[in-house]
Amino acid sequence: MLSALKAVVRGRVQGVGFRPFVSQLAKKHRIKGTVQNNMDGVKIHIEGEDSDILSFLSDMEFKSPRLSKIEKIIVEPATVAGYDEFFIIPSERSGSSLLVLPVDSAVCEECLEELDNPYDRRFHYPFINCTQCGPRYTIINELPYDRPYTSMKSFPMCPDCQREYEDPINRRHHAQPIACEKCGPSVTLLNSDGEMISADPLRKTAELLKQGAIIAIKGLGGYHLCCDAGNEEAVALLRKRKLRQARPLAVMARDLHAIKIIAMFSDEEKNILESPEAPIVVLRKRPCVYLAEGIAPGMSTVGVMLPYTPLHHLILKHSELDYLVITSANPSGQPILYHDHQAINYLNKIADYYLTHNREILHPVDDSVIQISGGQRDFLRRSRGYVPDPLSSNANVNGIVAFGGQQKSAFTIGRNDQIFVGPYIGNLENMETIDYYKSELDHLLSWIQIPFKTAAIDLHPGFNTRKLVKDYPFTEIIEVQHHHAHMVSCMADNQLDGDVLGIILDGTGYGSDGQIWGFEILYGNESEFERKAQLAYTPLPGGEKAIREPWRNAAAMLMSLLGSEGEEISGQLFPEKKNELNILKAMIKKEINSPLAGTCGRLFDAVSAICGVCTYSTYDGEAAIKFSELAKEDTGFDSVYPYEIKDINGLLRYDFSLMLKQISSDSLNGKEVGEICIRFHETIIQAISSGMEKLKLKQGSGTRKVVLSGGSFHNKYLLTRLKAELAGKGFEVYSHRNIPCNDGGLSLGQLIVAAAKRGK
Repeated sequence: MLSALKAVVRGRVQGVGFRPFVSQLAKKHRIKGTVQNNMDGVKIHIEGEDSDILSFLSDMEFKSPRLSKIEKIIVEPATVAGYDEFFIIPSERSGSSLLVLPVDSAVCEECLEELDNPYDRRFHYPFINCTQCGPRYTIINELPYDRPYTSMKSFPMCPDCQREYEDPINRRHHAQPIACEKCGPSVTLLNSDGEMISADPLRKTAELLKQGAIIAIKGLGGYHLCCDAGNEEAVALLRKRKLRQARPLAVMARDLHAIKIIAMFSDEEKNILESPEAPIVVLRKRPCVYLAEGIAPGMSTVGVMLPYTPLHHLILKHSELDYLVITSANPSGQPILYHDHQAINYLNKIADYYLTHNREILHPVDDSVIQISGGQRDFLRRSRGYVPDPLSSNANVNGIVAFGGQQKSAFTIGRNDQIFVGPYIGNLENMETIDYYKSELDHLLSWIQIPFKTAAIDLHPGFNTRKLVKDYPFTEIIEVQHHHAHMVSCMADNQLDGDVLGIILDGTGYGSDGQIWGFEILYGNESEFERKAQLAYTPLPGGEKAIREPWRNAAAMLMSLLGSEGEEISGQLFPEKKNELNILKAMIKKEINSPLAGTCGRLFDAVSAICGVCTYSTYDGEAAIKFSELAKEDTGFDSVYPYEIKDINGLLRYDFSLMLKQISSDSLNGKEVGEICIRFHETIIQAISSGMEKLKLKQGSGTRKVVLSGGSFHNKYLLTRLKAELAGKGFEVYSHRNIPCNDGGLSLGQLIVAAAKRGK
């Protein structure tokens, strides 16, 4: 006897070959009916024998396509309609959206085999894809995800592609970006004036790269600047033209074997490199002559990725190069370039040539960047391949939009119990980046479709996100303190609720007292917090200038904390700055443009400058990053520098005056910088651990759950050692796994705080 059911499948089930998969399962299990994309997922009408239906449902849940992610299957009884086959029927575009948008995926192995097969009709076709790989988010204009609502609408399918698209047993069945050389996108090579070069674009590009040219290449989510990563002159020229003095450049390697030659990686790092998301992975460098020294000067690590589009595979194949520099082609401080005319305009005198194509990028995305810290995934940047995949929440976050911070900005949208963290945007310091932010937010809001109930913004009165909020009809706006948001972001990342202790080590965050925070121990939950410990404040004369020039910050700390002795030490450390030191002294004394700050980032900057590692920063965090690179994870050091923890009206205050004095002495006396670095790190770790012990004694039977957040926790040594130290003292320690610990994860915490506060 036939039975009928109606199933609605929710999650990442569009753009991943789910309907063809269901169609094939139906044939296998003798099921009749229909499958359809609609605005709340995939809707299936199922008719068959009871045992066949059960087998069908089981396989659908546990054998789904590699790119799919089923969150929920809702099954209800239905009336038998008497279907004689199983059909994929046209999408239904009405109703409110509960969709999970598909993410872009690296080219799969089956497509690569065809790409390299001279007998295949897609041999060397740079836009080969199937239901399990290729562009998704970057080409979508409207939902549900169907070809007419993507940038592929401009490319009508040829008869061969149409046949594959309609064939239920073909792996390109309903692959929306399906294409071939006859009917799909094509590449074009342009000279520096934007004029077409009449040669095979890919082979000519390969030839030019071997000759040392710098080429702007239009990829999946935007333009990259590329050159031969083994050519010292080409790398130096790229840096000079892009005004990128020292910031490390990412490398794309031909294959895993090529990566093994230049870097060391674990099984976990290998899995991430080869994953469909294909991010940049930060690995420890091997001594080698295959990469130009200018790739990551002074660094013991290098960011590496595998080619994730067929276009990249073909360029590496034709050039016979093992390594290419792949860096975002945006001008300094600007968002990623993805419009052809913008690239030719902005990259004039930077790129020698442009390899472009006529498949429009509708949503630009930067490459994601990941490292492994203490055996756990640590996002430095979460974007291509991961956005806009949702996280789940136990709270009702519907109608909340969190706007993030000013630096490393990303927004977050709440729908029912789903959380959508948007792509990495960048620093909201110019109109181009602000416009990009708003464009991407508006697109996701149009797809996700929520009521405008609550906006969550940073407490800082000068952040540009405050201006953006005014463009939307929210019924309430909730301000969230920067480090409370960091703490709750880590809680949400680990699905924690209730009271926790939060150790926040960060660069800059506007505090509840109007000062600059960034070295805090907080106690609280999603809706409220208390500051239990802080770093002693010191002035930042010149504000941002003291951050860009860490020697100023170092001198200011020494003068402020050690008085006349600090002035003398500063003169010994920076003898060439005699006049400027006098100006700094006067600024501090008269409190002129010298905001007070107590942050981990500035403490690291100061010690980096004292040790002569970095006195001028050319990119955000350079001084701290270069200094922390000297702390090898496999090095042990027992002794620590002196420090004090003072209890001032119940608030613990860290005073590292004696440590800075001793580090200055060690540096002036020529002590090995690596030894100073390890000892400094251990001092910070022991000081925090000691403060936590004091708080534990104060709290008695209080929580033992500790979350670690803030950008300083990208420091692998600091994170790994502090987790081990705290765990040894009986604390349950949690760090970030799915969201960056830096300000890229800030909006997630803001959203959860807003959800908790609006319920009160």
